Order: sequence, then C-alpha cells, then structure tokens
Amino acid sequence: MQRDLPYLRAYSDALQQQVRSLLCDGAGGLTPMLRHKYPQAHSVRTDKALYHYTTDLKNRYLRNADAVNKVLFDNKIHVVRNALGLHTSISRVQGGKLAAKHEIRIAAMFKQAPDEFLRMIVVHELAHLREREHNKAFYQLCLHMEPQYHQYELDVRLYLTHLEGAGERLWVAAV
Repeated sequence: MQRDLPYLRAYSDALQQQVRSLLCDGAGGLTPMLRHKYPQAHSVRTDKALYHYTTDLKNRYLRNADAVNKVLFDNKIHVVRNALGLHTSISRVQGGKLAAKHEIRIAAMFKQAPDEFLRMIVVHELAHLREREHNKAFYQLCLHMEPQYHQYELDVRLYLTHLEGAGERLWVAAV
C-alpha cells in the first residue's frame, strides 16, 4: 500500500512517487535535503517584527493596496485544515464610507522556519489584498512579489510532509 501524501495531492503521481522514495531513503532522504537547501531559520520572532516584515513587502509590491492593520503569529491556526496563514477583512461603515480593516495571521509553527517559507506565506496572504480567489491573476501577483513562489510552496508542503512523518522541527529559533 502506498503512503498517502495529503499535502501533495494536487501534484503529479510522478512527483508523489519521488517524495515517497525520499521518505524511504532515510539518511539521504527528505530531511537532509530540506536541511541542506534551507540551512537556517529566519530572524522574525515577534508579532511586531512580522508586521514590519509584511508591511515592507506590501509597500514594495502593492503600494496602492489597502493598508494591513494587524499581522501576527497565531497558535490557533492548524495546518491540518490547509491553512498556513489567514487573511481577513472586516468592513465597517464609518460616516458615509465603508472602511475595511485587513488582518494577516501566520501559523505560529512558521516562527521557526526558513525565510523563504515565511516569505511565501506572507506573499500569499498579501496577494489576497487584491485578489480574493486563487485564480490565475492571484498566482501571477504572487510570482510578481516572489519569483520562486511555486518552488517555495512545494518545499513548504515537503516540510509539512516531513513533520507528519518524523514529527521533528528542522529549524530552531536563532538566538
């Protein structure tokens, strides 16, 4: 019986088979590959630092988009529900206008992950400021902000697959 790879279901059978081989390989498998490719965790540790990280990216690529009012690491986001991060928009009537407040929440498990993983998730959530649906325009915007978006997304999914199998985090907080 072949092992189910829930984070990779949308990928080709050939790629899934490669991952299964890496998982069986042990010493030369998935874990060492991820550690080699991404040797250290990012340095964003606080919600305040995450807010600045996010607003810097937003100001660089989405200057005319609505402001992001709140950004934080959230312990309540469960990756098993396919959420690495969440973008919420709350609309309120203020005077005669409709004002929206945007919040971005990133799964707390990504406090200890490579910068590329955090960047991919933040870029994804920022893209929702302009595009609500996961359509072609949405992914084009993600690629505009991060040209390696699809590779990082795959690698995040490989990391989640590793976590499900081995259960150990690969990166620890930098001191």
